[in-house]
Amino acid sequence: ELRHRASPWQRNLGYPLAMLGLLALTGISVLIVCFHVLELLLDDAAMPRGMQDTSLGQVSFSIFGSFGSALQVVLIFYLMVSSVVGFYSSPLFTRLLPERQDTPLTKIIGNCVSLLVLSSALPVFSRTLGITRFDLLGDFGRFNWLGNFYIVFLYNMGFAGLTTLCLVKKVSWAVQAELIRAFGEDR
Repeated sequence: ELRHRASPWQRNLGYPLAMLGLLALTGISVLIVCFHVLELLLDDAAMPRGMQDTSLGQVSFSIFGSFGSALQVVLIFYLMVSSVVGFYSSPLFTRLLPERQDTPLTKIIGNCVSLLVLSSALPVFSRTLGITRFDLLGDFGRFNWLGNFYIVFLYNMGFAGLTTLCLVKKVSWAVQAELIRAFGEDR
């Protein structure tokens, strides 16, 4: 219903720009993770261990300076939103979605716990993927498994592979559906 009530500007400009933005953020995330995989293969310093005596403001956490830091913030926010959307889209947790003015207390508590777990995992997630080197002053780099090359490497490869697969699947199916509709084969 919302799509039919949307203005022509929103349908013809807003939705395509939002889609291109999401595709760009996903592509940039996959590229950064692929570069991190190459760094892991070539240099042991790319492992997501904790920072050693670096003060905030004295060391840049991005090779691109301020632009790279801003890009890291945008990508971390994008990963946070996409993980929440993906969590609530999974068949196991769709029943946990709150309903307007009809959400029982147990469901509210379940949502709070779920969002707390997702937000607690986000710094380790972004650090393991190589999106940021910032430790968030929480000593997340002290986890023993973050020093294991095979776990970190497989985690990065899994993210890059599955994200690329989902991206190709969604984009190719959408293009395929539009081509079928354009040629009139859907009737």
